[in-house]
Amino acid sequence: MPDPIAPTEAALALSDVVKSYGGKRVVDRMTFTAPRSQITAILGPNGAGKTTTIECCEGLRTADSGTIKVLGRDPHDPALREHVGVMLQDGGLPTGVRALEMLRHIASMYAHPRSVDDLVDTLGLASFASTTVRRLSGGERQRLALAAALIGRPSLVFLDEPSAGMDPQSRHAVWSLIEELRGEGVSFVLTTHMMDEAAALADHVVIVDRGRVIAQGSVPDLVGAEAATGPAVSTLRWSTEARRDFTPVFGARSTLTWTEAAPGHYTASGDIGPAVVAQLTQWCEGQDLLIRTLSVNERSLEDVFLDLTGRELR
Repeated sequence: MPDPIAPTEAALALSDVVKSYGGKRVVDRMTFTAPRSQITAILGPNGAGKTTTIECCEGLRTADSGTIKVLGRDPHDPALREHVGVMLQDGGLPTGVRALEMLRHIASMYAHPRSVDDLVDTLGLASFASTTVRRLSGGERQRLALAAALIGRPSLVFLDEPSAGMDPQSRHAVWSLIEELRGEGVSFVLTTHMMDEAAALADHVVIVDRGRVIAQGSVPDLVGAEAATGPAVSTLRWSTEARRDFTPVFGARSTLTWTEAAPGHYTASGDIGPAVVAQLTQWCEGQDLLIRTLSVNERSLEDVFLDLTGRELR
């Protein structure tokens, strides 16, 4: 029988995976590969099918058709249990047990677990070690769930919103630990709504919508950093003291698109140069309109995501 963590296999490979509920395809011929020893981020709007896809990969659900290989094996293969770690968004933890007690119990199930004390120190679990899970905050549960997913020294870890609800210090600790383990050869597949998290961590990004992969690649590839021969694509962001229609500023420029991201907050994407910024500020001066904030940034992963999946709420 082949080794379930044979180095010749990708960490995760999906081919034409389909999953339907009530006759509706939630996952529609999903195909992508998560390389070994890398961090792969799965991004998509709510209802895009990413959670169902990952649950099929974790063996929590069974795909209707298609092929899923986790470390070269079927997701339901018992041989994978000691090689795969899973961190669910809601933690999936027993609520009546104390945090440290639970972590030590999970560690006892493995022949060569990670040091509980090291995880407690790295993830800052000591302050709530004797607290029952039901009394933990959302961020504390997330840190405990991450420790539980890592305690068995898995080769592949599935992370669902790994830093949701965490304060900046906790997020930094979690990101640092994930990057450290990636350096040791651990593979990660994570889903997140935080574009800065995906941009900071991911080696490979898969964007899904309506059950299908619509784009994938490294962050530089997706934001178009390789297109050095074309016009620079940047994002202009500004906010004003009152709402306005900025079509008079940008409507005549075919290389620019603008949108109101939130009331009084705007973005324009395209070939942003000094003339564009000057035109905006001069127009606002003529309208006696105060610009509260103004910044120009390179095209971001969030810009790509919104362009591909749509900017309207569903």
